[in-house]
Amino acid sequence: MPYAGLPDEAFWKLCRESADRHLGSLYKPKFALAAGDRIATAGSCFAQHFGKWVRNSNLQLVEMEPKPAQMSHEVARRFGYGVYSARYGNIYTARQLRQLVDDCRKSKTRREAIWEHGGRWYDGLRPQTEPEGYADLDELHFHRKTHLPRVREMFSKADVFVFTLGLTEAWSDRRSGTVFPTAPGVVAGQFDAARHVFNNFSVAEVVSDLVHVIKRLKGLNKRMRILLTVSPVPLTATASGRHVVEATTYSKSVLRVAADEVARRFAHVDYFPSYEIITNPMFGSAFYDPNLRTVTEDGVQTVMSAFFGAHHDLQPSQTPIAVEQAPVSTTADDDDLVCEEVLLEAFAQR
Repeated sequence: MPYAGLPDEAFWKLCRESADRHLGSLYKPKFALAAGDRIATAGSCFAQHFGKWVRNSNLQLVEMEPKPAQMSHEVARRFGYGVYSARYGNIYTARQLRQLVDDCRKSKTRREAIWEHGGRWYDGLRPQTEPEGYADLDELHFHRKTHLPRVREMFSKADVFVFTLGLTEAWSDRRSGTVFPTAPGVVAGQFDAARHVFNNFSVAEVVSDLVHVIKRLKGLNKRMRILLTVSPVPLTATASGRHVVEATTYSKSVLRVAADEVARRFAHVDYFPSYEIITNPMFGSAFYDPNLRTVTEDGVQTVMSAFFGAHHDLQPSQTPIAVEQAPVSTTADDDDLVCEEVLLEAFAQR
């Protein structure tokens, strides 16, 4: 019989009855990581947790745009320093990542992503890295031209690039196809229904974007390996016309399938199941805050413990926590996360 003799983790009942749900068997790395490996991070808001753990481990976090020496931690994060390996802000979609990779190779500035608000100028591709905007266009262009070469250098230096897929929904410029991290008008700029179009990417589109990225990055850095994850954080809001629950299910399903397809296709691309650890019904809602959206500190710790536990040469700074002992009330410091998507809550009618 094909199911006879399979390990415990192959059976739902045996996993459910186990105190640790056999989490140690959930992630089997395609390639090993070793102490000192240089890790670059990018993605949606949840990806920010990964960088914090890497920084406190015996891995080396690639940081191409570190904060000025005299700048406080609070101010630095407000201006996008230390959030990811460079100051590109949140990258929610595979299309947005594809765009960044192409732009850094050409040091390209996109005119349609220059936004104005209250007499200040904003980079629409990373609007929250300068929350007060730029004084003039020359300053904006200077910062953009300084930023992109550092992104290219980051890709060239990294041994492993970790990218967390967050959304399939995005707004773009109808004429150029430029995709924004948030709709024009939310942070800065003005929304124009004739110019700005809503996108909800399919599996085929996400796979195509990821394959494009993988091939371009291989050209920049032949030794780089890529680790994909999917954010377990539900959508704050949807412009798809669907119920937010249905929209979230569609988005996460597409991203999960796309990540699996490309990981199967490329030997140097792997998938880490952070999404499954947090959202699996075996754990109920124990790893979500009372808002049932943001992830608790225990949830983050369980995810990262599973990751570091699968790589025996790595040493995280935090102590793993048993699943059975995870208290529901313990919350992550989500106020420390920088996330444009949360701003959409302000548009909800009370």
